[in-house]
Amino acid sequence: MSARTLGIALVAHDRMKPMLAEWTAEHHERLARHRLFATGTTGETIRERLPDLEITCLASGSLGGDLQIGAKLVDGEIDMLVFFVDPLTPQPHDVDVKALIRIATLYDVPMACNRATAETLIAAPWIEQPEKLEQVQQPLTRLDAVIAGKT
Repeated sequence: MSARTLGIALVAHDRMKPMLAEWTAEHHERLARHRLFATGTTGETIRERLPDLEITCLASGSLGGDLQIGAKLVDGEIDMLVFFVDPLTPQPHDVDVKALIRIATLYDVPMACNRATAETLIAAPWIEQPEKLEQVQQPLTRLDAVIAGKT
């Protein structure tokens, strides 16, 4: 494995937290090699299941945790987002959720919004060799410069 680690954010809406904790347990060994971040309640749910897993818990999503994850993403601390979204339940902080998904898209951060996609991300070669992720990322901010002929 590479000496570089990835910053991986783990987020889930309330009904999806048990599923994310289960997914995290299944991939505990791979995830433990990286720097993990989670919104407050999601992180606590994961800690209950995996007390030995080192994870930095931020505020609860509805109290600004989604925005904190987004800020870390912009600052380059987060390289991958696993966000188990509940599409059937209205979210009072939906604007924050949309902002997080928008910023992850803008910065070309690999993002999974469901278990099937999360399985694809955790199996990617850059999980073991993070430098490979840098080779494929094309943040839209960089693409705008290329289109404008500034690079």
